[in-house]
Amino acid sequence: MQKSLLDLKVLFFLCFSLTTGKAVAQLGFCQGNSGDPIFVEDFGVGIQDTSLPAGTTTYTYANGQPPDDGLYTVSSNSNYFDWFDVDDHTPNDTNGRMLIINSDFTSGEFYRATISGLCENTTYEFSSWMINLSPSNGFCSPNTIPINVRFEIWDSSDTNLLASGDTGDITSTITPEWNQYALVFQSNPGQTSVILKMLNNGSGGCGNDLALDDIVFKSCGDSIIVEDSVNANSTELCASQIPFSDTITATPDNVVFSEHFYQWQISTDGANWSDITGETNETFIINDITTTAYFRAKVAEFAANLNDADCITFSDIYTIIVNEVPQPPNIECWQTITFDDTLCDWIVTGTQPNPPTDLECWETATFNNTSCTWEVTGSQPEMPELECWETTTFNNDTCEWDITGTQPEAPTDIECWETPNFNNDTCSWEVSGTQPEPPQDLLCWQSVVFNDDICDWEIEGTQPIESREEFVSFCEGGEVTLYATSDIVNPQYLWDSGEMTSSITVDMAGSYSVEVTDGCLTDIITFTVTEIEIPEIESITTDGRSIIVNVLNNGDYQYSLDGVNYQSSNTFNNLLSGLYTIYVKSSDCDFVIFQDHLHFYIQKFITPNGDGDNDFFIFNVAPFFTSSEVYIFDRYGKQLYSAINSNVFWDGTYNGSPLPASDYWYRIVLDGQEVKGHFAVRR
Repeated sequence: MQKSLLDLKVLFFLCFSLTTGKAVAQLGFCQGNSGDPIFVEDFGVGIQDTSLPAGTTTYTYANGQPPDDGLYTVSSNSNYFDWFDVDDHTPNDTNGRMLIINSDFTSGEFYRATISGLCENTTYEFSSWMINLSPSNGFCSPNTIPINVRFEIWDSSDTNLLASGDTGDITSTITPEWNQYALVFQSNPGQTSVILKMLNNGSGGCGNDLALDDIVFKSCGDSIIVEDSVNANSTELCASQIPFSDTITATPDNVVFSEHFYQWQISTDGANWSDITGETNETFIINDITTTAYFRAKVAEFAANLNDADCITFSDIYTIIVNEVPQPPNIECWQTITFDDTLCDWIVTGTQPNPPTDLECWETATFNNTSCTWEVTGSQPEMPELECWETTTFNNDTCEWDITGTQPEAPTDIECWETPNFNNDTCSWEVSGTQPEPPQDLLCWQSVVFNDDICDWEIEGTQPIESREEFVSFCEGGEVTLYATSDIVNPQYLWDSGEMTSSITVDMAGSYSVEVTDGCLTDIITFTVTEIEIPEIESITTDGRSIIVNVLNNGDYQYSLDGVNYQSSNTFNNLLSGLYTIYVKSSDCDFVIFQDHLHFYIQKFITPNGDGDNDFFIFNVAPFFTSSEVYIFDRYGKQLYSAINSNVFWDGTYNGSPLPASDYWYRIVLDGQEVKGHFAVRR
């Protein structure tokens, strides 16, 4: 006989996020064992956005556009506005989709689904994963509106609210965080279907943007442990101990069900299960187990529900592991083996015979596994060859020959050019060698002295040489004459290019040197010749209101906007947009180059306060293009201003009224080329 109608129970509790350390108000989860999911919505996979079936939501499909307030989309990415760009929650998805919602200013249903085929008087858990898409340091910071979602369970007529609960405020975070929320309730007598709803509790505006994924509906029951007579949830034994029998018992905690009906199941892999005929009691006797097996019980509060997958839960799993008997190990000649059923392994006993201890230092004992005895091998080391002054004795501690004796010391009172050599026949030192001859090819200023430290003659004296450097330059395409001037009387000249004249004419940049000498005195003159190049413009760029000219050459160049007035700086500041001719010339040579440059820039902000500085958004390049279009929008996409084939002079007003300080967006099209961006109005 079925029990009377239970009171509707909805569990709430407060849990804390271990990753952020912040308290999060959350709905209740099933506190016992659950059945398999009877409803799952993971929104599928695919790179194309899609819509929900009619009647699933009261929000409007964004239809390929960014989901503004009151709109939704089903997508594999959330790369809109300044939201977190996250993947869906479903594990192992490729291009998995999620439901993405930009909450409206008024409450509405994010999601609705009808769940049929339920069992009466059965406890169920409804859960969903959610994420706040607005970063706490994003555009809306620090006033980002949190998300707040309400879970509701209605009867199939959509007139009676059976259970409900609120998530509370789910605030923004620095990094994206998926969190799961759940609601537990019990079906009424005769009730086989319900309607799930998820609604917006938060207000619209800047924030309250979220994504949903992995909505699951499953039955909920008691926590049921399965143990044997010694309170163990598993047994491990050896194949030598089979067949094996055991008695196991399912013990519920009675938190959810008031009565329990069982159907025991068996599995050989822990994944695929089959019912055991006739085993429907809380205690089950297992007989004649010969291989590893897994046991669990299907559990229902009413016997009629045991065969309905939507009404059952499962107990914990009891495991019997049967380990195979290993092959006997290979053993040494002195070992024996026996099998231990408890360890399910072979036990090896026995000790190798001790090696002999009365060995000479050069002998080695090796065990012979065939005869199972020790064999001794080795020979004493041979006596080493000795020098004439050495003697040797055998050392049993080191097992080596010890050599003693010292070679006679070499003589120390010898000249640096002398060499001592040891004569092994006489066992004494002999000295030989001759002092080096002094050098003969000295120059007029040089002298020599013998150095006993290095055992060689040293040449002393320094040639009188003076060196100097001169710098000259010439204009590109010209030449310059280099004059070797010196105070030396009757000099001779030798240029590094081979000329022997007092001057040379060159037309290439580089280093030229000449030696001027009379055979005793010497001057070395090095000329560094540079060519002043015709300037070559590398680039002309616009940087804000400035024009910057870069040349490829290194030199002393001057810059002008009119070819008359020149400056040394390559930067022209505070220029209005327009077409300019840039002139560049050398300070030392008579050549000038020039190039046209169209200068325009887009302001980063305006301050329309009447002080004459940045009062207007100015864009005056229309005369230089065949067609030009300029549009200005607010952050919601509303067009505030436009200019077609004319210059722009916007003062930050709309219909004559000043607009608030904020970011505004522009779209500029010049001869078909589009530029988008934003600037700020500051007040």
